[in-house]
Amino acid sequence: MFQRLKEKWQVSWPRFVLIFCTFATGGSLCGYAGRKLLSLTSLGREDGFLYWVVYIVLITFLWPFCVLLISIPLGQFLFFRNYLRKMGRRITGKSSNSYEVREMRLKVDNSIDMKQLQSQAEEKVVRIAIFASGAGSNAAKIIEHLKGHKDIKVALVVCNKPGAGVIGIAGSNHIPVLMIEKEQFFRGDAYLAALREHRIGFIVLAGFLWKIPAALIQAYPGHIINIHPALLPKYGGKGMYGMKVHEAVIAAGEKQSGITIHYVNEHFDEGEHIFQATCDIEATDTPESLAAKIHALEHAHFPVQVEKLVLKR
Repeated sequence: MFQRLKEKWQVSWPRFVLIFCTFATGGSLCGYAGRKLLSLTSLGREDGFLYWVVYIVLITFLWPFCVLLISIPLGQFLFFRNYLRKMGRRITGKSSNSYEVREMRLKVDNSIDMKQLQSQAEEKVVRIAIFASGAGSNAAKIIEHLKGHKDIKVALVVCNKPGAGVIGIAGSNHIPVLMIEKEQFFRGDAYLAALREHRIGFIVLAGFLWKIPAALIQAYPGHIINIHPALLPKYGGKGMYGMKVHEAVIAAGEKQSGITIHYVNEHFDEGEHIFQATCDIEATDTPESLAAKIHALEHAHFPVQVEKLVLKR
């Protein structure tokens, strides 16, 4: 019985003991007060039925006040206030259903308000899509940097290569992945409908090897950026990506290389430059060691620049 009451009231065992003590002590106080009040009248137990009727009426009215009084020092006032309100609704015959309906309406209204507030907050958050074709190390750094950001959310990863490492990175961060195929990307709608469905407001290319179609550039003017592993305008253009860039830089005897973050237009690597960072090339450097230096620059600067650009859009 005690277990059922505890579950019904949804309280801990220590609190259940305090509530039970309040019931017991309040009931005893009520009986004592009822007898004391009757002693002030001419009624006595010898009056039989009349005495007991008056006594029952008295303790019925006294009991709520007594338990509330005892509940204060025992710290259970709120419980008994709510308990007595429910009893009052039952005794007076007021429909508890109407009360519950009002409560439900309040909850629904509050829920609607919260959804509206959440929706308004989400509208203010810039949702970005990361396009990537490979392992996704830059995508991982951007996702990590923006995790929990109040104004920016990585809402989608777009990939054109089944089995690419970036797909696993998206999955581990609970970010949806959009797999795209060449025909629809270049000759279809460039997946604009899917991007709009995800409410994408900014696009970041992080190792994405396809050229961006004109339809996508027109839909996101000034809202698509790319990172290139060299100091543009040198060593850019069609076919210049990954290790091919570093091989060309080493073969040319360059003393410096670096990264270029730029806006995307209709031509490979020709959009307006946003940011560049450099590293020195030693005589002992190979394309592989240069690639490691470039990766370090990308990881250090790309997430920060993405955040800055999105916030000032």
